[in-house]
Amino acid sequence: MKIDLHIHTSTGSDGALPLAEVFREAKKRNIGFISITDHDNIEHQGQAIAAAAADKIRYITGVELNITFSYFNKSVSLDFLGYGYDYRNTAFLQKLQVIREHREKRARQIMANLNTEFTKENRPLFTDADLLEMQAGVDGALGRPHIADYLIKKLVVASRQEAFDKYLVKCDVPKYPLYLAEASALVRGAGGRLVLAHPNDPNGTSLATITQDLDEQTRIIREQMLAYIDGVECWHTRHDAATTAHYVAFCKQNNLLMTGGSDCHQKPIIMGAVNVPAWVARQFY
Repeated sequence: MKIDLHIHTSTGSDGALPLAEVFREAKKRNIGFISITDHDNIEHQGQAIAAAAADKIRYITGVELNITFSYFNKSVSLDFLGYGYDYRNTAFLQKLQVIREHREKRARQIMANLNTEFTKENRPLFTDADLLEMQAGVDGALGRPHIADYLIKKLVVASRQEAFDKYLVKCDVPKYPLYLAEASALVRGAGGRLVLAHPNDPNGTSLATITQDLDEQTRIIREQMLAYIDGVECWHTRHDAATTAHYVAFCKQNNLLMTGGSDCHQKPIIMGAVNVPAWVARQFY
C-alpha cells in the first residue's frame, strides 16, 4: 500500500491543485493512506474525509504548523505536522484563524518592504490592486511562494528562487510566533498527535539550519522536544537513506510515531513517490 501523509492543496494553502483534484490524482497513483497537511488550515478537513471515503482511500486529518523554536537565544523556524485531531475543535480553529489573519497583515508588510526595494530600482510600486490580484489566485492562505509567483507574473523576476534571493529574504516579516508547547497543547487538546516534520531537510525549515549532524539533531529533540511531540517524519522527499535510518532508530528507542510523505505541492506532482513502509499505517489503527 502506498502511503503519503504530507500533501498540500491550493484549497487550503500553497499547493497547485485543489483538494478534489489531489484526491483524483491520489486514486490514479494507487495511494491507499493519505493526509492533507495544509499550512495553518484545517477548515477543509471535512471535505477531505468525504473525498477519501468516496475514493475508498484511508484518511487521517492533518495540518502543518510553523513553530518558533528557541535555540541558544536564537529563534529558529521549524515545521510540525498534526495528525488525527478533531477538525471541529473550537480552540484549534480559533487559533488557526488568528494565525491566518496575521498572514494577511504580514503579506501587506512584505509588500511595503518590496515597494521600498522597487523605489531604489525605479520600478512601479505595488498597490492594493496588486494585493487583491495576488489573493484572487489563492484559495488558501497567502504566503511568500504566492508573492514570488506574482513577481514572476509581473516580470520582476524569472523564477521563485530569484524572487527569494533578490527580494523575499530581505523583505521578510516574522510569522506569527506559535511556540512548541502551545502547538502541542492545541493538537493534543483536539485529540491529535504532533510530529516533527522533515527534521533534516537541507532546503526547508528544519533542524538542518541549526546543525547537519544527525546525532546533534536528535540530542536537541531529546532534550527540548520529547515532552511535546508524539513522532517524527522519518521518510521525506529530501531525506537520504542515512537520515531515514537514523530517525527510525531514534523513534524506536523513544517509542515515537514514525510518519512519512512527499510534501507534495504538485510542482511537479510527486505524490506517493516516497517509499513509506506499509507498517506505518498500522500505527494509526
